[in-house]
Amino acid sequence: MRIGLAGVGRIGAFHAKTLAALDFVDELVVTDADLGAAKTVADELGAEIAPDTEALLASGVDGFVIAAATPAHAPLLRQGIAAGVPTFCEKPVASTLEETIELAGLVASSGVPVHVGFQRRFDAGYRRARAAVESGELGFVHTIRAGTHDQAPPHASYIPVSGGIFRDCNVHDFDILRFVSGREVASVYATGANKGADFFSAAGDVDTAGALLTLDDGTIVLISSTRYNGAGHDVRMEVHGEKGTIAVGLDHSLAMRSAEEGVDFPRGPQKWSFMERFLPAYQAELTAFAEVARGERTSPCTVRDALEAFRIAEACERSRAERRPVALSEIEGI
Repeated sequence: MRIGLAGVGRIGAFHAKTLAALDFVDELVVTDADLGAAKTVADELGAEIAPDTEALLASGVDGFVIAAATPAHAPLLRQGIAAGVPTFCEKPVASTLEETIELAGLVASSGVPVHVGFQRRFDAGYRRARAAVESGELGFVHTIRAGTHDQAPPHASYIPVSGGIFRDCNVHDFDILRFVSGREVASVYATGANKGADFFSAAGDVDTAGALLTLDDGTIVLISSTRYNGAGHDVRMEVHGEKGTIAVGLDHSLAMRSAEEGVDFPRGPQKWSFMERFLPAYQAELTAFAEVARGERTSPCTVRDALEAFRIAEACERSRAERRPVALSEIEGI
């Protein structure tokens, strides 16, 4: 297949390397607003370079991968749809709820396959947890705990355009919560605080957050996130049920240590970034996109799915700002 990629920043360069190593990619074409950066990646991987997105989409690509900065996602997604090219878009598909709703309608009316990049859906642990819930192995589920704890904060320049910790960070937890539980969120109560760098407060954001969610069947969900988890990159989920409990991310890379004597778990080494933590999931995700582009399967994560995760994040941000519980029915949807 001939795959085009727009954006060669941190995640874009990572996706380019991943794509170049996958068997189904015969030709890779890259572009970026910074053509010098695109040339560096193209030279390293033996890829082609396109002067802009229009040229890339006109070059006969079988699939289009969007990995540019967040503000570029929506315009690039519109270009991919207009060109009729199956498109993979990193989350979020847009910076605002209103534009996400608009894009969900556009994708539905266009018939162009679009796959949104929530890679945890392809992680073996989360898929095992989903199967345990679906099969009834755990009995009824009463409590879920989920968290995303970054080892270190991103660059200060990223925070003002990130959308805030719930939309940028916990949105992955919200998506995988829907995937694993098979349920929808009914209400949220969220809070946050700053103990780190001043640039979070300056952007109206927080560096640590928590939320209590209630699902539509009464299941209680506890969500946490932080930009300062010095022990390592820590992403986990616990699903507690009537007959059993299953945990995702509970292995020897766990970014914590026991206070109990004689316990040698976890033995390490820890993981230090989301790219390291989820490399196999990213590979599986892009392989699935190839199947979508070839018409062999429907999108495993649609713009409608992305919208529902965004609505939960929006509710959490509103709850934090207004210091009150927020029902999901208050957040616009389709």
